Order: sequence, then C-alpha cells, then structure tokens
Amino acid sequence: MTFLSARPLSDLSIGMEAQITRLCVTDDLYVFANASGNLNPMHIPHVDGDRDGEAEAVAPSMWLGALISAVIGNQLPGPGTLYVRQNFRFLDRVQAGQSVTATVRISQIGDATATLDTWVERADGVRLLEGEAEVIPPATAGSFEMADVPGLTLRRHQHFDALLEKAAPLPDIPCAVIAPDEPSALAGALLGAEHTLIRPILVGDRDKILETAQAIGRSLDGIEIEHMPDHGAAAARGVALVHEGRVQALMKGHLHTDQLLRHVVKRDGGLRTGRRLSHVFVMDVPGLTNLLLISDAAINISPDLQAKADITQNAIDLARSIGIETPRVGILSAVETVNPSIPSTLDAAALSKMADRGQITGGVVDGPLAMDNAIDMSAARTKGIKSLVAGQADILIAPNLEAGNLMAKELTFLAHAEAAGLVIGAQVPIILSSRADDEASRLASCAVAALYAQRAKSP
Repeated sequence: MTFLSARPLSDLSIGMEAQITRLCVTDDLYVFANASGNLNPMHIPHVDGDRDGEAEAVAPSMWLGALISAVIGNQLPGPGTLYVRQNFRFLDRVQAGQSVTATVRISQIGDATATLDTWVERADGVRLLEGEAEVIPPATAGSFEMADVPGLTLRRHQHFDALLEKAAPLPDIPCAVIAPDEPSALAGALLGAEHTLIRPILVGDRDKILETAQAIGRSLDGIEIEHMPDHGAAAARGVALVHEGRVQALMKGHLHTDQLLRHVVKRDGGLRTGRRLSHVFVMDVPGLTNLLLISDAAINISPDLQAKADITQNAIDLARSIGIETPRVGILSAVETVNPSIPSTLDAAALSKMADRGQITGGVVDGPLAMDNAIDMSAARTKGIKSLVAGQADILIAPNLEAGNLMAKELTFLAHAEAAGLVIGAQVPIILSSRADDEASRLASCAVAALYAQRAKSP
C-alpha cells in the first residue's frame, strides 16, 4: 500500500517544497507513446528519428511535465489537488538511462489557490524544464491509503533483441533450407540471410522455389539452389550436405517435420550423435526478466527417464550457447513432491539426483516442481520450497510432449511471447519454423542456431 497525505490551503506556507527523483527508462518512452498517442520517432527507442545514423531515445518534454504533475498530485499539496494552469519552458533534453529530479516550491498563496514554481533537473545539475503552476489544493487534510494501480506489461521482446546483438558479430553459418517452396518458408530463410545470421543453400524443386520467390517479390540472385524434385529427396540431400562439410545447420521449409527427421535419425548416413534428439523452445515472455527455455514440445511424445536425461542435457547445452552459463533447470510435474502415483514426479527426482552425480552436467537441476513454484519466487516461498531453482528457472522440462506443447503455445498466444525453436542432439542444429511464426521468431531461431553452432566449434 502507498500512503499519500493531503494538505489543504490552510496548511500551506510559502517556501514549502517537494520533489521526486526518477530514472528514465526505455519502457517509460513506450508507455508514454501508447498513452499519449505521440509516435514521434525521436521518442521511440531504437528508432533513428532524425536520420543521423543513431537512435535518439529522447524523452518527450511532456513526460518531464508529467513528473511535475506527479509531485503536485502525490505530495504538495497532494491528493485532491486540481490544476488551474501550468506553463513550461523546456531548456534541455533527457534520454533513456538518465536520472532526473522534479521539484515544486510554493511561491504564492491566494484566497482559493496556490502558485508553485516548478522545475526538473538532470542528475548532472542541468535544468531541463522550468515553469509555474496554479492549483486548487484539497479541501481537507487527511491521509489516503492507495491500493496499487494495475500493472503494465509491455509487449516488447528485449531478450530477443539481445540475442540478435550477440549473434551479429558472428560469421553467417551455411544452412541447408529444405523445401522452401512456400512464401513463409522462403521469406524466413531470406530474412536470416539479410541479417547475416545464415548463408542459405535452398534445397528443393527449383521451379517451385523460383515461383515462390517471384510471388513474394524477392530475388534469389547469388543464392545457391540444389534441385531436388520432391521433399524426401530434398531432406536426404540436406543431410548429405552436412556430411560433405558444406553446411553447419538445417532449416525446415515446407515439409513435415517427420519427413526431415526421418533422414536425420537414419543409422546409416544420418546425423545421430548417440544422444536423443529433442526440441527446445527459446521464449521471450513479456514481463519475465530472462529468456525461458521449454523442452520437449515437438519431438518426444512420452519420453522415458533416459530420454528425459538427454532432453535436459540438450536444453542445458543450448542455454549455455546463448549466454546462460549455469542454467537453472526445473523438472515439471503437477506437484512439487514425489508421489508414486504420478510417474513424472519419480522421473523428476531421478533427474535431479543424476545431475548431483554428474550424469547431467552444466546446469543446476531440481524437481519435481509445479509450474507456479518453478517460475514464481513467492509461490515457491509459500510452499516452503528451498531450492536453487525454484522461483527462478531458466529451463522448464515438461513431463511429456502434450504438456510442453500446451505450455509453449499458451505463452505464445495468451502471454504474447515470441518463440524461437531448435532441434538439438544431431550433428548440427535444426531450425524448425512454422507458418505461424512472425519475423521476430524466425530471426531469433536463426540467431540461436548461429550461437549454438559457434559454441559447438569452440574447443
């Protein structure tokens, strides 16, 4: 609860002063743009508003003015105050990442109104704004117990932005794109190429690929096409390109996942490594302070204990490749206690012990955990769970494919998460794209593949 005190006219005196200090962050600029409708690119983070080659992220001047309103409404004279007039003179600018202090001081007291000098200064002492306000103070004194106003969650994906920045300096990885004969499949490959994340070799029916490029208005000049008349032959050729050392990743185009993986898992000529293949979603969930990895939601339907161990190790390896050096892994079930009637709790307990004994390495593994106490610290505390993972998991291992798929899609379509997807456990990473994926998801998948391939090459 927040307590605010109101000061009526009779309690005011000349020279009274109040102030607040606020750090301007990029989220403030997004919120102000939405609330005000002011979409001036000078005030939108990561946008070059004046075309000088740099993004400005300058706070709107009226955002500074709103801080004055906050001091008046919350402190002096406080709740119940109404404006009569306010003027501002803007002297300088503030950008995201800078701290400012807004101050008001009573200069005159009339029969029914009070006049205040108002100003805002940056932390370095530079004055940004000055002006004068006339207000009607509250009628009576008193304290107000203010309930928290509804919180805001911004639908932006700064974690994926950071992934793209991390992958940007890396050399583009040669990638066989299997059957890109549908607009979204081809566009995703070309998008990855434009951002120098992948160097695509298009494997499939040449005529269909060229028709698709024409349909989306894109040129394929300079991009290699390997003509394969059908999807099965294209998948086989993509695997062969790995063995020839010509590609370091595969990308699924317009073919069924089973058609591609059938050739990947062949005992003779496939891409097996001795570890179970599994799919990992890398999710940027608005409101979470970290990326969230979910596995397996696409390949292993009802994995046994050994398969879950491989699924867990694959997810840890991928997490480490994208910069989570010691990922915290929550093994999920419906409850957080071992219950012989719920087999997934037994698997979870076994996986935790396997990690303790070095059979799973590179991360901190704990389970069973329920979804709430795996990702929410207050839920974990309420249940009395003492764990290095509970409440702060980076990776969630689902008990089966149905649970993992439901979880990932709920986050995508209800929580507005963006999801990148990669198959791990083969000799090269495999990008599984979907026609429902937007540009952010496709780019992030390419970035994750590039980072994973880079770490795999490191000694």
